[in-house]
Amino acid sequence: MSDDDATPQSYAAPPAQGTPLPYGTPDVPRVAVRGEARIEVDPEIARIGITVSARGVDRRGALEDLTRRNNAVLDLVKSYGDEVEKLETGAFSITPELTRQGRGERVRAYHGRVLITAELSDFTALGELTTRLADLELTRVDGPWWALRPDSPAHGQARRQAVLEAVKRAREYAEALGAGLASLVELADLGAEDAGPRLMAAPGSAMRSMAYGGAPEEHAPALDLEPQRQTVYAQVNARFTMTAPQL
Repeated sequence: MSDDDATPQSYAAPPAQGTPLPYGTPDVPRVAVRGEARIEVDPEIARIGITVSARGVDRRGALEDLTRRNNAVLDLVKSYGDEVEKLETGAFSITPELTRQGRGERVRAYHGRVLITAELSDFTALGELTTRLADLELTRVDGPWWALRPDSPAHGQARRQAVLEAVKRAREYAEALGAGLASLVELADLGAEDAGPRLMAAPGSAMRSMAYGGAPEEHAPALDLEPQRQTVYAQVNARFTMTAPQL
């Protein structure tokens, strides 16, 4: 058989000298651990949802009532100044209510609704604003929902604790073998190598709803709201090399 008829062979090149292997060796074993941290902190902001409603026998009347009530809510919220960090208008709707009459249908009334979200950092003002809003005509208040800011220092504190926990755990494993940690090979957020993001479920907060239909005569007493402490999680995967174990 000639050399031309020989079946081609492929060979894997040996790893270059000094290239780190993705696994440990007897001389340089690796240890992989997960570090976790969970801390509880006071909330930094609170959100409330405000629903302004109106009902009228004609579209124009419903819109005028809705506009007036919406302006009253916005003016009240804005009167708290810097204590309100964010004020946003969400969905708006005006919907006809149909009723059957004979073989056809006719519009019985129109229902209007505007959804507003407010975010406050002053929880004393929050209790007062909540009751004043709920005291307005055909206005519903939902919440509060307590939260931390995205750039809250609590997130960094939890991540640092998770890393310290990973180092502590790896060292304990190494010491159990009569070895010690030599170097860090990898440190990654849990899920950082997955195809999609991993979301941690936030603790649920109790939702309160208040709605009043009559016009206010005087301000209601401020609602005493107790902020709900927030739980912050952090998890990391870490890989270390160890010195040779004493077995």
